Amino acid sequence: MKTAASVLATNFKHWEMTHLFGIPGKAISPILFELLNEKIEFVLSKHESGGGFEAAGYAMMNQKLGVALGTSGPGGTNLLTAAGQAKAFHAPLLIITGHPSVKDTGKAQGQDSSIFGTDLTTMFQSVTKFSARVERGDMLERYLQHAVEQAMSGVRGPVHLSIPFDILLEEIEPFTFDLPEPTPMISSNIAQAAATIKAAERPLLFLGKGVHSSQAYEQVHQLAEYWNIPVITTPGGKGTFLSNHCLSLGAFGLGGTEEAAAYVQEGVDLLIVIGTRLSDMSIPSLTEEQYPEHVIHFDHDPAFIGKSINVPTTSVLGDIRANLDALLQDVPETDRKAYILPKETKPLPDQKPDERLSAAAAVMVMRDVLPDDAIVFGDDGSHAFYGIKYFDIYEPGTYFFDDIFGAMGNGIGYAIGAKLTVPDKPVICLVGDGCMFMHGTEISTAYNYDAPVLFIVLNNGRLDMVEKGMRKMIGTSIGGVYETPLDAARFAESMGLEAVTCHNVYDLTDSIKQALRTTEQTRKPVVVEVLVDENEIPPTMGRQ
Repeated sequence: MKTAASVLATNFKHWEMTHLFGIPGKAISPILFELLNEKIEFVLSKHESGGGFEAAGYAMMNQKLGVALGTSGPGGTNLLTAAGQAKAFHAPLLIITGHPSVKDTGKAQGQDSSIFGTDLTTMFQSVTKFSARVERGDMLERYLQHAVEQAMSGVRGPVHLSIPFDILLEEIEPFTFDLPEPTPMISSNIAQAAATIKAAERPLLFLGKGVHSSQAYEQVHQLAEYWNIPVITTPGGKGTFLSNHCLSLGAFGLGGTEEAAAYVQEGVDLLIVIGTRLSDMSIPSLTEEQYPEHVIHFDHDPAFIGKSINVPTTSVLGDIRANLDALLQDVPETDRKAYILPKETKPLPDQKPDERLSAAAAVMVMRDVLPDDAIVFGDDGSHAFYGIKYFDIYEPGTYFFDDIFGAMGNGIGYAIGAKLTVPDKPVICLVGDGCMFMHGTEISTAYNYDAPVLFIVLNNGRLDMVEKGMRKMIGTSIGGVYETPLDAARFAESMGLEAVTCHNVYDLTDSIKQALRTTEQTRKPVVVEVLVDENEIPPTMGRQ
């Protein structure tokens, strides 16, 4: 017999997990003690939300599972935001929270997480795929297995188990099980979809975040090339298709390109939607006059199919990559090289000596200096939309952004967790000063656990997307400008990181080059702060 906490740790080791994330507390301490025996590193985050973001980034990059731990009461409620973000990102995340004692439930207990206090199990139900309390040791195996299966099957996402302190110490029969291998579901509409594509005269591919989560990069390129279909991406679909591909029109919606908007305005008879809900960030300026005649919608989740564009729609439900493989089964391989254009260096906007650098120019410099395989996490805000518009993609799967939930500061944690999974790849977090105010202390976590992320902070002293949006609506803003702006470099230095503040393209070019060398040599993160134009209009003003 072994304690439930020991059995949990044994399974984490069996799943080849190297890191768990969170903040300690008495209610979950038995798990932490057992991690020592299994030589699994517990990453002490600075806030439970940050730990949840880090665990989700770890899961997204290793394509397996991430685990975040939080103690009872406020430790659990702080993880709710991370759960909502993981659900939007389709990240398979197991959240474990504590509870003081199941045998004393109903008595007065500090940080009570039952129905008599802060009912974490109920709270997590709306932001996870599964949430339950383990009230006996012999329930752990069934509940854990069900939770993990839910996290990794269908539309992947977060799950939650509340495990009381006394249950973690209860001796149970040991068990282990393998992480599940989902069985792909193939739609019965594949033949219909193929016939519709063949008959289309002016089709258009619209790629979303689901292409990332299904790792269907090769399939969407082959689909576009074989049928010669132009491609646009949603904000969340940024990074799924090569920018220097002759069929790429860039992003559509917020942060979209003029080329993508012009193609849609000229008319589309068939829109092939892959892995997106078609939210208000993806189609903010699409009018009924521009609607396609027909939509083919590939997605695992039927909830939003046919809801945003009211035209005849063929749904292709199931795993995106498996369904695309079925669609392309008899399609010959294409010669990718024939579709690739030379890389384009965009001219930088002029900068006068007394002016701040434009955010657009800062992102262009990033693209010129960073290697092609650099993985960029865009945090939530205008800075990420500048990336969506101006940061070209030369390898698929190298830009990640959430256009659904949008928790500020999520990119900081996701980048840290991702870097711990792929230590030999450059990982960049493109972040704004507002997001750094929210969860910037997590850069200390990166420093403490040798996660050498390069944090590039676009600082204009305000909540830019909100502030500019208010000005558009009512001519002024309320609460959108910081009275005391963030000094991101000194903030980073206070936690031991190397940091530099840049004022022009030359500073920024040299600083990014040096930061890449430093992160590789020291295995420590670096912050590059860029003071950008406070009055620049971001590419987010198309949202109603």
